[in-house]
Parts: sequence; structure tokens; C-alpha cells
Amino acid sequence: MILLLTKAEQVLSFGLPSVDQAFSGFRTGDFAVLYGHPFCKTLLFTLSIRCQLPKEQKGFVSTAIYIDGGNTFNPYAISASAQQHNLDPRSALERIFVSRAFTAYQLSTFIFKALENALKHYRSKLILIADITALFLDSDVPAKEALNIFEKAVVYLSELATQRNVIVVASCFPHDCSKRRFALESTLLRLAGSVIKIEETKGKMLFKLETSPTLKPFAVDVLPSGATLEQFLEA
Repeated sequence: MILLLTKAEQVLSFGLPSVDQAFSGFRTGDFAVLYGHPFCKTLLFTLSIRCQLPKEQKGFVSTAIYIDGGNTFNPYAISASAQQHNLDPRSALERIFVSRAFTAYQLSTFIFKALENALKHYRSKLILIADITALFLDSDVPAKEALNIFEKAVVYLSELATQRNVIVVASCFPHDCSKRRFALESTLLRLAGSVIKIEETKGKMLFKLETSPTLKPFAVDVLPSGATLEQFLEA
């Protein structure tokens, strides 16, 4: 099935041949979730670089807003990705605007009160929220309050993506096995428009599309044919 894009709609792909053949990418207006494996961090870094590419290379010529909820931001990994995409690492890093949160309250305050203004100021088409559930697992935040704030934040992000015609991608990693973690993840996956699980099994890294407004679920090997997981992670 070929999907036609409107003039205002743009697509941001991962730049991974095996994945891009099955999944063309995120469209402006999407709220998506990557979860399951730490490799999600690498994918967020890749998206933060690819959105900066010129349009003829399927980029947005855009800055990115990176909201770091789990202390995941890695300038060295991002610089390496920039070099792979023939961008100047320093310039690429300067076009990624990072906001670090250390509590659930800081994270939610930035989302509700500062994010939309940041979008306008930096003219960004991509918002990345790294490890979005982590801070809401803090025992200092009452469970009921954490779940209430988290759900409102996720709904807000979904609506912001549509209203501002931007892409919002959140990552979520396994932490403890508590009821709170299950409730948070269930809320996140239920409200997301697209859900992608990254899973490592038998030496393979799988990209599994679980939910999409346009595609049926599928799974594809992230690695190029003949490559090993170790080689791919070292690249």
C-alpha cells in the first residue's frame, strides 16, 4: 500500500535500510513510543540528527528538542551519528536543545508550561522525550499522583503533536517490575499513535511495529544482512 502525503506532511525515517523498507518513518503530527531495549537511545540520537538533514536527504532542516528524563543524553554518540550523516558534529549538537529533568514535577512542568514556547522559539519539528516513565517511578511521588500527572502529560504531548504538526517520540525502558511501572507503561502505550518495540533475541535486534494508524503489525531485523549485533553496536 502506497501512502500519499499532504503538502504539509513530512516523514522522518531511521535511515536503516531493512527498517525503512517496511516502515517509511514518522509523520508530522505523530506521537510515537519506542520501548523495550536500551538501543532505543541510539534510535533517538539518530532521529535528532536526521531531522537536521536537508530535504533532499529526507530531513526537515530542523532543530530538535531533547527532554531528558533518564540522564540518557550522550554527546559523543550524537557526534558520531552526525559524522555518519556528513554533518559537522559541533554544529549538529548546537541544534539539539536539551532540557534535563531530575524529578517528575520538573518534567511535567516543562511539558505543560515551556514546551510549546520552546517549539516556537527554536522552530523545531521534532520533540524527543528520553525514558519518559523513569521519574514517575520515584517513591517520593505518591503513586496515584504520579499516574494522574503522567496521563495528563501524555495526552498533552499527543495533542501537541497534532496541533503543532510536529513529531513527538518518547522512549521507555524496563526498570523494576512494580505495579506502578506496569500502570505507567500501559497508559503510555495505550495513548500513543505508533508503538515500536525493540527486542534482542538470539543475537538479532528486532524492530517490531505493534501499533500504527496506517500499518499492520510486523517485525523486521534491524541489522543489515550478514552483520552481527556486536558490529552494529560498535558502528
